[in-house]
Order: sequence, then structure tokens, then C-alpha cells
Amino acid sequence: MKRSIADQSLEELGGRLSVLTRQRKDHIELDRLLRQLDGAEASTQGRVLLQIYRLVFPHAFAEEAVLWPVMRRILPDGPELTLEVEREHQEVNELVTALETTSAEDAGRERLLARLAEVLREDVRDEEDVLLPRLQEKLGPARLRSLGLAWEVVRRTAPTRAHPVVARRPPGNVVAAVPLSLLDRLRDLVDAAILRSPERGPAGLHRLSTSLATLAHRVEHLPLMRRGEDPSTARAAH
Repeated sequence: MKRSIADQSLEELGGRLSVLTRQRKDHIELDRLLRQLDGAEASTQGRVLLQIYRLVFPHAFAEEAVLWPVMRRILPDGPELTLEVEREHQEVNELVTALETTSAEDAGRERLLARLAEVLREDVRDEEDVLLPRLQEKLGPARLRSLGLAWEVVRRTAPTRAHPVVARRPPGNVVAAVPLSLLDRLRDLVDAAILRSPERGPAGLHRLSTSLATLAHRVEHLPLMRRGEDPSTARAAH
């Protein structure tokens, strides 16, 4: 098997447009943000977390919609390999959902943050050391670049928040993309405005953020959004 994509040159990865290069670029940025989160004070933690969410969730969504279906088709053990990463993605969704219901003073918050960072780093290692080298063995540079384009298009239009009830596989996640992406990105703008001025932020912005989250929660619970889910990554609808 090829060595980790973390140790390969740009040329080996298939050039700057390759899906492998795009993946590694996001992983490098995630590492920077996680290190920033480690030293963040309570007053800035929310801002860093919002940046992590806007990076991690579109990235994972694009993998689940574009890359993992290809791996399941071309690798004999593709279903097992991708399922393990989907389970990691599901845990990230559930950890973030739990974080969003805790305050800075909550005794369990630090434990949730530590586990979130741990799972995200495990996910990067699994992808860079195992999944993506296996994909690289089967596909040439031209195919890696075409996948990179598809992955980037999906990533730029994907949901940016945790949705633990939505399927980790097509067709459910694909159907969920448009409505949840719109709601999430509107909420991102509202929350960013609140974080810029947390003490003076209008109460109306907080109500709007809550309303958008509630609407997204209702959308993700629609039965169609759960189609294709593997039972081991399914979360009970509640």
C-alpha cells in the first residue's frame, strides 16, 4: 500500500487539484484550529468552534457523498473501511450536538471538547494513512483530479452543522444537502454576528439562531433524510 498522503509530495498526490491534495489541505487547517482551540479562553472558544464546524462538516459530507461510494465500488473491503470512518463522523455529530446544549460553566464541557479533538485527529489519521492511500492505489491522477472537482463542489454547498439523524450515505444525505445547507449557513451568519458582540448582541439574533436550529432539527428528522443509513451509525429520531 502507498504511504500516508501526509508524507507525499504534491506531484505524488496528483497535483493541486487532486482530491488527495484538497483533503490534506483541510486536514492541515483542522490541525491548526484544534491547536488554537486547546489554548482558547472561554470568551474565544465559541468562535474557534464555529470555524471548526464550518470546516469539518462540509468536508465530511463531501467524503460521504462523493468519495466513500467510489471506495465501496472499487475496493473489496471498501464497505468495512468506509463504515469505520462513518462511525467516527457520526460520533463527531453527536459530540457537537451535546456541546451545543452545554454552557461554558458546565462540568462536562471539557470532557466533550477533549473527546471531539481526539475523534477528529483519529479520523484524519484513518483517512491519510489507510483510506486515501487505498483509493490512490486504484485511481490515476486524472481520476483523482475529477474526484477533486466533484468533492470541492459538494463541500462548498454542504451543511455546516451537526445533523446526527441524517444518513451518512446516499440518498438520504444527498437529499438533505440543500435545505440543511441553506439553514446552516444562515445560522452561521447570525451566530458570527452574535460572537462579534456577545454582550450587545440583539435578543432578536439569538431568537433567530434558535429558530433556524429548530427548523433544521425538524428537517433532518424527515424520513427521507435517513434513507441509506447503516444501522451502526443510525441515531434514534427524537
